[in-house]
Amino acid sequence: MLRLVLPKGSLEKATLELFEAADLQVTRSSAVDYRASVEDPRIDDVRILRPQEIPRYVAEGLFDLGITGRDWIEETASEVTTLGQLRYSKASARPVRVVVAVAGDSPVQRVEDLPDGVRVSTEYPEVTRRFFEKRGIDADIRLSYGATEAKVPDIVDCIVEITETGRALRAAGLREIDVILESYTELVANPTSHADPAKAHAMGQIHTLLRGAMEARTKVLVKLNVGGADLDAVIGLLPAMKAPTVSELFGGDGYAVETVVPKAEINILIPALSDHGATDIIEVPLSKIVH
Repeated sequence: MLRLVLPKGSLEKATLELFEAADLQVTRSSAVDYRASVEDPRIDDVRILRPQEIPRYVAEGLFDLGITGRDWIEETASEVTTLGQLRYSKASARPVRVVVAVAGDSPVQRVEDLPDGVRVSTEYPEVTRRFFEKRGIDADIRLSYGATEAKVPDIVDCIVEITETGRALRAAGLREIDVILESYTELVANPTSHADPAKAHAMGQIHTLLRGAMEARTKVLVKLNVGGADLDAVIGLLPAMKAPTVSELFGGDGYAVETVVPKAEINILIPALSDHGATDIIEVPLSKIVH
């Protein structure tokens, strides 16, 4: 039913791991094969391509569904339907920013201080062109094929580049003067395909599996036993998603309690539960959480 395109490169490994965790394992003949498959009736075809190309291919209807960055959606001006952000790896958990940067010792403090004819190097020529045109600056925009930071000030006057923390820019002796956009990884659909009820339903189900797998990575299930006298104290420690499940043990000899808690807090929570009378504490990993 659906033709799916996934990103190659820095997000490739994390994307395939997410799909496997969502029980949508991507199979291909080798690690360099661009064709793949998923044993799922909702997915007919899978390709693995550069994220720069994915928005345009999805917009043109070559694929129904894809994963790419907001930066490439904006660069290609592609008409796609965004189903949601997917923050599933270190590279996609935080936004990357497309920024304008100049030499650290440049007198320029704002983009408006840049003169007409300013030389700009970037891997985002269209985003850059629109940005400078909107501000009424006639910029000489030059496509960069890499090492963009190294071109200031000898080759160009400023750059438009992606950064997460800004450390790499500062290390290169550069200073940010404006942010053009923030970009997360997104699940995008072809608008015509998304208008088809059957395809939209399949897309929604796949999105549910991916979101469920992502959320499960940050949570664990905790199960424990506790006596009646300590029940309230133990319940008070549990940061439940909604409310913990409490069941009376056979014979009335205490209670069984279980709930889902943030994995990041488990190292503090388990000793605290033990200190407050909980016994037989079990931490169980989760595969998916679907609300």
